[in-house]
Amino acid sequence: MPLPVLVCDDSTLARKLLIRALPEDWDIEISEAANGIEALAAYRAGLASIMFLDLTMPGMTGYEVLAALRREELNTFVIIVSADVQTGAKERANASGAIAFVEKPVSRDKLLPILREYGLYDHDHD
Repeated sequence: MPLPVLVCDDSTLARKLLIRALPEDWDIEISEAANGIEALAAYRAGLASIMFLDLTMPGMTGYEVLAALRREELNTFVIIVSADVQTGAKERANASGAIAFVEKPVSRDKLLPILREYGLYDHDHD
């Protein structure tokens, strides 16, 4: 059964680039969200066992999504994908429940070690 994966970023291009960076042989079903409100709706609908989440979005930031997920027991692996590399951004995201922080531009080389570390992707080849 495919693993439900949610890609949340207000940029359509950023979502496409992230999806392209995912392992091609990974058995997943991808959903997309353009903002935090859509991300929470997808999470509540069971579409986000793994969530790739941007921090800087209009309406509801990634930090606000993380806070809402924590209130709802955070039953998902959240990987932050952001260009926000300000001091403290990674620490704040991790303290809010994210398992990892990947800087944009995202690449398969950046994602694979994280996916393997948490047992989310276990294929031997890239």
